[in-house]
Amino acid sequence: MLLLGVDEAGRGCVIGPLIIVGVLVDAEGQVRLLEIGVRDSKLLTRSQREVLAPMIRDIALRVCIEEVSPSDIDEVVMKGRRLHKLNRLEARRMAAIVEELKPDVAVVDAADVRPERFKQHIIENLSSPLELVSEHKADENYPVVSAASIIAKVVRDRKVDGLKSTYGDFGSGYMGDRRTKDFLLNLARTCKDYPDFIRRSWKPARLAKRLGNTKQTRLDEKAKC
Repeated sequence: MLLLGVDEAGRGCVIGPLIIVGVLVDAEGQVRLLEIGVRDSKLLTRSQREVLAPMIRDIALRVCIEEVSPSDIDEVVMKGRRLHKLNRLEARRMAAIVEELKPDVAVVDAADVRPERFKQHIIENLSSPLELVSEHKADENYPVVSAASIIAKVVRDRKVDGLKSTYGDFGSGYMGDRRTKDFLLNLARTCKDYPDFIRRSWKPARLAKRLGNTKQTRLDEKAKC
């Protein structure tokens, strides 16, 4: 049986892409993932993820990576109908991974508060039926999804490093990070428009634009779609 795990990294960031990864393994591969200590990427340090990522690639039959740009996200968030926003976009990209890798069973970490609805959104974009599991915390409960989460995080970390080397240290890219907030507000003040690595549709980005011409020096809004 060919088992596919799918997960993402960077969904809630205001800076940088969303990375979605699928990892395809057979029965032996599932055992080997456990043997090398694969688990949810959030429970691992960056150095641990960097060590595990190439090991996962060696074990996997195939790995598929989808990069969703900030402009792709902005388009659906700003123009799409409510149910066609980010969840639908993510479901389409996960379906593309399923179509590419052709597993017998696919397990995805559900992005929707209702996992069954997210499952149906993926199925709508598949050309043929298969067994599909959509669950919250799949990255904790299925090693193959943990493997996908590790690679997704490693890929995104490297993308963020590239941005920082050009634009300076903006922190994590999440709005709970003070460096990210200050960086966003400074961009809003100094640039006519945001560069293309900013998710302009995110509420903090829109708020920072409004504050850009004021004397306010702090941005305390949480990131919301």
